[in-house]
Amino acid sequence: LLYNQAFKSVGFDGVYVHLLVDDITKFLRTYSSPDFVGFSCTIPHKEAALGCLDEIDPVAKSIGAVNCIIRSPSDGKLSGYNTDYFGAISAIEDGLQSPLAGKLFVVIGAGGAGKALAYGAKEKGARIVIANRTYERARELAEIVGARALSLAELDTFHPEDGMILANSTSIGMQPKVDETPIPKKALSNYSLVFDAVYTPKLTRLLREAEECGATVVSGLEMFIRQAYEQYERFTGLPAPKELFR
Repeated sequence: LLYNQAFKSVGFDGVYVHLLVDDITKFLRTYSSPDFVGFSCTIPHKEAALGCLDEIDPVAKSIGAVNCIIRSPSDGKLSGYNTDYFGAISAIEDGLQSPLAGKLFVVIGAGGAGKALAYGAKEKGARIVIANRTYERARELAEIVGARALSLAELDTFHPEDGMILANSTSIGMQPKVDETPIPKKALSNYSLVFDAVYTPKLTRLLREAEECGATVVSGLEMFIRQAYEQYERFTGLPAPKELFR
C-alpha cells in the first residue's frame, strides 16, 4: 500500500503486489518478464536470494543478505541490494538520540535481518553480541563481524553492563503468535533501548515489556518505512515522497 500510494502520487505506471513464495530460485525464474522490474525480498529468502543474482551490491555482499532485487531493463540481469541495515540503524540512533559508537549492541537472530543489523552496528563502531537459538549460527556470524556469540538461552542472564542495546531480528512475536517473546521481561531492565524488527503488531510483547522496564523502544515499522525509501528510489529512479510513507 505504501508503494502504490507513492506511485500514484507521481503518476508512475506501476503496481506493487504481495506474493507468497516457497522457492525463491523457481520464483525468479518464472517471473522473468521485464514487466517485473523489481522485488522486495523478505524472510526467509534474504540469504537464499544471493545465489539467484547476477550482481550483488558490495554492502549486501558484506552483509550476506539482500532485501531488494532490481531487474536491468537493458539485459534482464538481476542485481541485489540491502536497505535493511540503513533503515534499522538510523531508526535506532534516532531513538537513542546519540551515536552507537562504543555501545554494547546485542542482536537476536543470525539470519538475513540479523546480519544487516550486525553489519550496520559494526560500521557505526558498536561492540556486537550475537544471540541465536542455534549457537553454531550465532558463532558463524560473530566470526564474520568480530562479535561475541551466545545461545538464546544464555541471553536471559547476560548482563556485563547497563545501558545495552537489544535488537530482535527474528520473527518471534509476529502475528499470529503475538504472545511470544525472545527474552524474558526480567532481563530487559539491562537495556536502555530495545528494537524489534517485527512490525505486525506495531507494539510487540517484547516492546511492550521493554517499555514497562523503562527502556526506549523502536518499532520495526520505523525500519520498514526507512528501508522502503531506498527501495522506492531503486524501483522508480525517482526521489521517494517520504511524507507519503508515514
